[in-house]
Amino acid sequence: PMASRDSRRSAAGSSRRSASRASRTGRSAACTAAVLATVATLTACASDAPPSEPPDDLTAFTGATVWDGTGAPPIADATLLVRDGRITSIEANGPVPEGADEIDLSGRYVVPGLIDTHSHLNGLWADPGVTDEAAQLEASLLLFARYGVTTINSLGGAPPAAGALRDATPDEAPGRARFTFAGAVVTGPTPEEAAQQVAANADRGVDWIKIRVDDNLGTVDKMPWPAVEATIEAAHERGLRVASHLFYLEDAERLLELGTDLVAHSVRDATIPSALSERLAAENVCYVPTLTREVVSFVYAERPEWFDDPFFQRWANPGVVAAVTDPEFQAARRAASATADRYREALVQAQENVATLHEAGAPIAFGTDSGPGGRFPGYLQHLELELMVEAGLTPEAALTTATSQAAACLGDADVGVLEPGRLADFLVLAADPLADITNTKSLEAVYLGGARIE
Repeated sequence: PMASRDSRRSAAGSSRRSASRASRTGRSAACTAAVLATVATLTACASDAPPSEPPDDLTAFTGATVWDGTGAPPIADATLLVRDGRITSIEANGPVPEGADEIDLSGRYVVPGLIDTHSHLNGLWADPGVTDEAAQLEASLLLFARYGVTTINSLGGAPPAAGALRDATPDEAPGRARFTFAGAVVTGPTPEEAAQQVAANADRGVDWIKIRVDDNLGTVDKMPWPAVEATIEAAHERGLRVASHLFYLEDAERLLELGTDLVAHSVRDATIPSALSERLAAENVCYVPTLTREVVSFVYAERPEWFDDPFFQRWANPGVVAAVTDPEFQAARRAASATADRYREALVQAQENVATLHEAGAPIAFGTDSGPGGRFPGYLQHLELELMVEAGLTPEAALTTATSQAAACLGDADVGVLEPGRLADFLVLAADPLADITNTKSLEAVYLGGARIE
């Protein structure tokens, strides 16, 4: 039912994050009472007190056109105020408080940072000289951030260091992308083994449980349905949401019957019927297209054109570029042409289905499946936006899936929208992305918690 899934989403999305933030900042009940008492005293004396000076960390970003992700029209010549990593106000032609630092963004466009609800966090993208696991993850998260992806949801395979790194993420100036994660993908072939794997993941402190219901185009056996059902039940008993990898329509329908909380890939074998679109919309189950996942399944038979894109080259890992352009690797990809053709067809079907779901009002959450070898973190997110627009979404609709809708699907009320109280995670663009979605690649600056990513 919609209410239960929504409650799982909001509770799971906020409880662990709230606990870790509280521990970092020491927000206790006693502190709250003291603050309230102080506020009451100050309020009583306000008429006699002179105007206070703004704190040194107040920053005013001025002159840009701000698209805030709420669905409201863009705000021209906006003044966006940030303090302690959070937005305090956004106002057209707003004044700059005395003493605030001002950053002039005249002629620029500001949008919320991109959120990927299905990516993968690992150490593959760090410099080969980096051997510490946490440092490798930090390097990967910095790579995401440099391309404008400010939050990711890692669905499977996050190393042991992920939990402590997540919990140590400050609101203000984290210096790299924020993230939530699933642990090891649950594959237990029996209900008992599946439940044990859920318990092990839960004890590790994961945010999600990931399952995989797929036969890799008929080459492997799917996870048995009794084990799938046991996984979902065990996860929900522990207050954890379940993300489901799938390929086929019939599996999507059954997974919804069993209570999956996130459809983590497109249906790629058939046209989605209206009944499924309506069910996703009615039950508010988010659907993640991951269109670029199909692209990387066939594109490396030759050198992709986008390898020549200066935006790609800005931060692309040279070692991975060399690996996927190696002649022997490309020859192997060409030898697998039959499989590549299946995934080309799957991409067409996936694009048709995402357009159908958008028209039906089903919640679409942006995601790419980036992070494993050859799936370039950061750049693929911009390619995904282009593929969504190619499928029929407007640039604004595509951006909405990657900002406010993605945040809602993760149950995160701190990101995805630029409004007072939310974290100041945003992108500065040289050109208007609502006019042309490729303008997201006119990225000039990324801010996380009000601090610029270098």
